[in-house]
Amino acid sequence: MIPVCRLEDLPAGDSIRLDLEPPIAVFNADGELYAVDDTCTHQDASLSEGWLEGCLVECPLHAASFDLRTGKPTCLPARRAVRTHPVSVLDGTVWVHAPAEETTQAAEAGQGTAA
Repeated sequence: MIPVCRLEDLPAGDSIRLDLEPPIAVFNADGELYAVDDTCTHQDASLSEGWLEGCLVECPLHAASFDLRTGKPTCLPARRAVRTHPVSVLDGTVWVHAPAEETTQAAEAGQGTAA
């Protein structure tokens, strides 16, 4: 698991980017937390810089939209889903359950919190 931030530091409607390989974006969508790979599958754009509406995030580059619950695109130009990651809150800290290789990279880089 990778620590993201304190829950109070991620208010509803906001997002945080974790500088991993690949980057992960964590969103607070009306009190529900979601994490997805941060790069749009249509073109290299950061979804954490996009617009959040309910459980959908719109890519800031070409307006592709993704459902944060499933990672699936909801409109063109994106055709492929982004990978989703489980999120939990323990003792007031938001955690992302990332694949083992990302957890190892975060530990080696001495990071795990958002930028």
